[in-house]
Amino acid sequence: MRICVFLSAADLDDRYTLPAREFARLLGKGGHTLVWGGSDAGLMKVVADGVEESGGRLCGVSVEFLVAKVRPGVDEMIVAKDLAERKKLLIEKADAVVIMVGGTGTLDEATEILEMKKHGHTTKPVVLLNTAGFYDGLEQQFRRMESEGFLPVPLSNLMHFAKEPGEALAYLTGS
Repeated sequence: MRICVFLSAADLDDRYTLPAREFARLLGKGGHTLVWGGSDAGLMKVVADGVEESGGRLCGVSVEFLVAKVRPGVDEMIVAKDLAERKKLLIEKADAVVIMVGGTGTLDEATEILEMKKHGHTTKPVVLLNTAGFYDGLEQQFRRMESEGFLPVPLSNLMHFAKEPGEALAYLTGS
């Protein structure tokens, strides 16, 4: 599978990097391709390193203003003109999406794929990997949206919530 991972390019501590590295090893050992923001920094680098070291392939999708931070020597690197095009390409290039810890850019990417699913524009499986409880509040908000009628489809049709890397990949490969 070609698995898009939305995540941070920030340098983070072990509670986030260790599970990310575990997910990356599982992805690589499974022969999958990582589709990611193309950065060679922070958590993005951790995941790309783990996938590459475990035998997986790397497909980066960067953006012109970040081209100085792209990872060299990947299997495929695309440079988009702006963030909107980058987001579109990341989703197009993937068979499935995993949302890992991140900031506003990650949230933007996550809500884009969820809107696409909600409106029937994609059926790609989406997993929110809730490492160290990072997304507990967001999960609670999504469940409230569902219970109060803000989602026209069941939340379970939009995404799967996983606490562990193995659970996330198992869900994707079983979808």
